[in-house]
This record gives sequence, C-alpha cells and structure tokens, in this order.
Amino acid sequence: MGPRQKKLWELQQKLRASRKANQDAMVAEKRRQASSGAEEAGEKRKWFEEKKARREADLKRMNLDEKKAFMLETADAAEAQYKKKQKKPAPQGVASFNAKTLYEAYERRTANVSMSVEEYEHMKATAPEFYRAADSMLYGVAPEVGEDKIDAMVAELDARKTKRAEYSRRRAFQPDKDVDFINDRNAHFNRKIARAFDAHTQEIKANLERGTALPEH
Repeated sequence: MGPRQKKLWELQQKLRASRKANQDAMVAEKRRQASSGAEEAGEKRKWFEEKKARREADLKRMNLDEKKAFMLETADAAEAQYKKKQKKPAPQGVASFNAKTLYEAYERRTANVSMSVEEYEHMKATAPEFYRAADSMLYGVAPEVGEDKIDAMVAELDARKTKRAEYSRRRAFQPDKDVDFINDRNAHFNRKIARAFDAHTQEIKANLERGTALPEH
C-alpha cells in the first residue's frame, strides 16, 4: 500500500468512526429525551393522585358526596374558574395569523374610526375614477386626504404603540442564544413560530446540526 492509499484509508477510517460516534450520540440523546418525558409524566401523575387523595379526604371529613364537591372551593377560586371558562381563549401558534384573527384585529382597530356617508358620496361624485380598474392611468396615484384624516391615523398608531408598551414585557437579552431576528418585533414573531413548530422540528434541526440522521435499517 502506497503512502497515498494509506492516507486515504486512514481518512476513511476516521470518517467511519465520526459517523458512528454521531449516530451513537443521537441514539443516546433520544433515550435521554424519552426518559425525561417519562419522569415528567410520572411527576404529574403523582401530583394528580395526591390532589385526588386530599380531595377525597376532605369530602369524607365533611360527609359530602362527589356531587357537592364544589362546596370545598373558596369563593375566589370559584370566581376565577368561572372567569376562565367565560374568557375567550387567545389564538395560539399559526392561529394568530389566520384570516379570522386578522379580521377581528382590523375590526378592533377601526372601531373608533368615524365614517361620514356625505363625505363618501362627495368623493365618489368628484373623483373621475373612484372605482379604478387594473388598466387605469391613475393606478398608484393616492387621492387627496384631509389633514384631519392624517391626524386620526397618527393618533390611532400612537394609541396602538402606547397599548403595546403597557402589555409587552421586554425579555432579558441572552448573549449565548443564536441571533435569528433583526428587531424586537421579528424576535417576538419567531418566538410564536417556535412555540407552534419547535416540537415537530426539533429532531430535524438536531440532524442538520450533526450532519447525520438515524438510519432506517
């Protein structure tokens, strides 16, 4: 075996060893994830059983049956539970950007916008092409907008900015985390996408980072 063939053989051996090490690491990681999930499920089951045992003991101590278990709840807890059932659930994941959610957001934003039928009819009568077609020569030309309308738009944008500042909490910056955003709004959007899809793409990301995948056979 010549020196070139020997060098090639050594490189092939290193490649096989690294591929085997990657596959072993991935199998070990999958086992750790499975074991951690089982431990978490066991802790939740234990907590639920303890809570159920305390509830049964309280019912027995107060000589109540299961139908009157609501008597064990405090007024504050019952009110909180009622409000939780009445509250409309917030959209999660991809549902935050579907047509229905966007339309409801538009309705909330335009709830305080005043609309004048007389002004609308006047604009329709005076504009040469109020309903423009795709081949209109005025396509892209903005109509004249009054100063009061511009002021109303600015006021609405300022109100949205103020409301967003009241309800948003600035997250602590993590220097060790990968930067996958260009500004705060993009970072917030990425967090929404991560909550919706990270559970389904975690294995794909890990395989891409390692440069290998678990063989089917």
